[in-house]
Amino acid sequence: MLNIAVVGLGLIGGSIAGALKKSNKYKVDGANRSRAPIEFAIENGLIDGEAKSLSDYDVVFVALPPEVTMRVLNDSAFADGAIVADICGIKGDILSCVRQKKRNYRYVGTHPMAGKEVSGVNNASPDLFRGANMVLTRDDETDEEAFEIMRELTRDMGFGRIVECDAAFHDKKIALTSQLAHIVSNAYVKSPEIENCLGFTGGSFQDMTRIAAVDECVWTELYMHNQKNLESELSLLIQNLQAYCDALRMNSPEKLALLLKEGREIKQKFDS
Repeated sequence: MLNIAVVGLGLIGGSIAGALKKSNKYKVDGANRSRAPIEFAIENGLIDGEAKSLSDYDVVFVALPPEVTMRVLNDSAFADGAIVADICGIKGDILSCVRQKKRNYRYVGTHPMAGKEVSGVNNASPDLFRGANMVLTRDDETDEEAFEIMRELTRDMGFGRIVECDAAFHDKKIALTSQLAHIVSNAYVKSPEIENCLGFTGGSFQDMTRIAAVDECVWTELYMHNQKNLESELSLLIQNLQAYCDALRMNSPEKLALLLKEGREIKQKFDS
């Protein structure tokens, strides 16, 4: 039986621990800077106990923001040959950190594509990842056995699709599919017309605003670690939006209809 530690018992870390513990195949402990999340996780069956020394574990998940993650990867004592995985929403800078010197552990990058609009271990769930996507990243130095073990752990957590790629490909895609989407939602609610909208909202409004309430500290850190990719996607979006604005300004229903048709066809192709 693998001994697993999860460092950082927030929403994602607590859910990882709970999902692995629920599988009844592993011993799962947790570590956290503050004590309350550890006690909550133990009392609610998300972990077996507290992880006091990371060198005691076969697998360690680091479920923390990028800067803290890199400190843990650099400064912690891990068992020789242990598998250490981060869950950060950026991968390039994490990989660069790991590869800057020889390590006694085997690193695998992971990014669970699941979450909630709320945070904290009290919102964690062993079923959070059921049917969700997981991205596993690798490079030429990735240990194959470690990667296969991580793939098995991912399946045991309930993920429905496992995608494999390198760190650069991950960061380019995530700039569009996650980071840009959060910026758009956050910017959308800044219209003064947001006031007194009660009774005028439906599904489209809920879809657009669901992820607007980002944690500015967490997401600013993620954005800055993927600055070039995100800036490129944001610039392209602004350019595309300007075309719609120009069609309206020119009173051109033909141009507007063409733009909408192009978008519809792209979405239909994506869904097919």
